[in-house]
Amino acid sequence: MARPEKRAVNDTKGEKESSTRYMGVCMKRILPITCIIILVFLSVSCFPETVASEGEEPANFLMGIWHGWIAPVSLIVSLFNDNVSIYDSNNTGWWYDAGFYIAVISGFGGLSMSRKRKNKKN
Repeated sequence: MARPEKRAVNDTKGEKESSTRYMGVCMKRILPITCIIILVFLSVSCFPETVASEGEEPANFLMGIWHGWIAPVSLIVSLFNDNVSIYDSNNTGWWYDAGFYIAVISGFGGLSMSRKRKNKKN
């Protein structure tokens, strides 16, 4: 008398596990790439323009902070697109400047501080 084969059941289970594992690996690779693409498109929409549009409000303190944070990316894009600049010329004056410089200094200064901490631990 022959026993029923358990391999068929195990093989099906093994296929399900491997496909689930494959989906997990794919999601780990696809999700960060998708998030980066979405963030790039969102930040591109907020680049400072070289020419102010009519009826547009001048950039304020918070926009100065945003433009300071994305300044490195704006620099690269401005090399290829003449309509994008690093600094918005249509601004509120001192407050925009303060926000811009605070963001630029904290962004680049923060990187150097984190490097110093890592070196001290080693």
